[in-house]
Amino acid sequence: MSEVVLARPAVTVATIVERDGRYLLVEEETRAGRRFNQPAGHLESGESLPAAAARETLEETGWTVALVALVGVYRWQACDNGATFVRFTFAARACAHDPARPLDAGIVRAVWLTYDEIAARRADHRSPLVQRCVDDYRAGVRWPLDFVAEIAVPRTAGE
Repeated sequence: MSEVVLARPAVTVATIVERDGRYLLVEEETRAGRRFNQPAGHLESGESLPAAAARETLEETGWTVALVALVGVYRWQACDNGATFVRFTFAARACAHDPARPLDAGIVRAVWLTYDEIAARRADHRSPLVQRCVDDYRAGVRWPLDFVAEIAVPRTAGE
């Protein structure tokens, strides 16, 4: 009898950046065509969750942001391939923009959309997480940035 091995969930981060009633999203190329998403990506080895969220936002949009709160932690499984994601979504304030910065591969553009524009494009969202995270943000869901504890393990001699 063979054992079924399931892939481990991918840990991802995303940011909700609101400015003047508009939200920063990216339009990106995916297997399913062009889709809208928050600036988001995968946690890299040795990186804190907040650092990953700020890095991904800069790489995908050219915007430097300051994180202000954790909006939520979400688990989602894609219907098409069964991939599972655990997403940490942060609220952030836009600080500075570098329009000359090249955006990550696959990112078509960064765009500021109103809530109504985001909701009207629901069929073009990368995942259901896009709308849910904006809705939670608008509902005032906020957790302190240190809600998720970062535990540093001291290195031992010889490492």
